[in-house]
Amino acid sequence: MNLNPLLQALDLQEDAVRVLADDLRTQIDTLQTQLREAELRLEHLAITRTTITGLADRIPVQSTDPSRRLELPEHPDYPRIVAVFNETTDPLRARDICQALDIGLLPKHIERTRAKMKRLVTLGILTETEPGTFSKKH
Repeated sequence: MNLNPLLQALDLQEDAVRVLADDLRTQIDTLQTQLREAELRLEHLAITRTTITGLADRIPVQSTDPSRRLELPEHPDYPRIVAVFNETTDPLRARDICQALDIGLLPKHIERTRAKMKRLVTLGILTETEPGTFSKKH
């Protein structure tokens, strides 16, 4: 029995699979580079978000009455909550604010947000139109 044709066929298949493996390694290297770049961009965006929210509590909220300036509590969520209300005229619930700010929808997050909204009511920035429903004071 002559094994040469069989060995030549195996050589061809090995060469084809070797080329495929090399192409896949190149694709993996490219994807790993793209992944590292994406992760670096995500890290930079997270740092930017932290910096902005850290500075947000220093930005005073302007009242419609220029002679009266409203000061927000010293927490970065307060200006962010007010910003959500500035973008809508609809009443919002604490859950809506959590979704808009990407805080999370666990009960503890919703309750903390509701407490902050109630504090904004006592400061005269928001009104509670119905129990649990808030809107910006005009």
